Amino acid sequence: MLTTAPHLYIRRPSPTTAEFTVTTCPPLTIPLRLLLLIIHLARLVLVSASVLALYSRFLFDPSAAVTTATAGTVGQQQQYNATSNNNNNVNDGQGGEAFALLLAGDVTAFAAALLTAARLSRAGALLDELAAPLPDWALAAACAGTVYAVACRFRLHTTESVLVLRGLGIQTCSSGSAAAAAGAGGGSRWGWARQTRFIPTEKIRDVLINEGFRGFEVRYYLCVVVEGEEDVVVLFPGTLPRRKIVEAVWRGIRACLVEGDGGDGGEKG
Repeated sequence: MLTTAPHLYIRRPSPTTAEFTVTTCPPLTIPLRLLLLIIHLARLVLVSASVLALYSRFLFDPSAAVTTATAGTVGQQQQYNATSNNNNNVNDGQGGEAFALLLAGDVTAFAAALLTAARLSRAGALLDELAAPLPDWALAAACAGTVYAVACRFRLHTTESVLVLRGLGIQTCSSGSAAAAAGAGGGSRWGWARQTRFIPTEKIRDVLINEGFRGFEVRYYLCVVVEGEEDVVVLFPGTLPRRKIVEAVWRGIRACLVEGDGGDGGEKG
């Protein structure tokens, strides 16, 4: 439900331009959108909890937090916080101070005040109790690993596209896990990276379909032979679509580069 086999979309913005997109994302129905929203909210909660746990253990100063909260930033709020001793009132003071800092444009102080307010809340106190048995190194490793896995490496879908511009060249773009799989271009190996590369027409020697093995399985690779490079550029390295899609893109690229006809627009399985 969350992912499908790679399928092809063809878009033609102009008679001499064609874009071929291969993705593992299924059609975004309402139930799927709701499920993805729940997943993204869960990821946000995990990242926020990890950051708050690190802040509580290494940066949080209880005495400074209480002093700041009781001091306040505005006259009425100052009097209210000075006469309040429970955690809820302290938390309200921190929230008002954080909002004032945001309006003032002090992002660093706003983040610190927001984290302090979260730490003084019931949820923050419960999180601190749960993390208390862990030593510092274990907590730091667990939180860093969670943030890296959830925010940087976790991707449900992989999308790769090839934009063909007659007389100009070919631009490839990979997002999700495909960006890490691609070997050329200026992207990084972070999961959220978008890796792009442009190959000018004058450097394109040929566009080929090669047959190779992936484990014990025979796969078909769409390759671009680039002048001055020893290795060919593999298109769609992250999705590795089946032969029917590879052949459709191969015909579309050659037609667009040579004849200016990228094939009919629409979707192909």
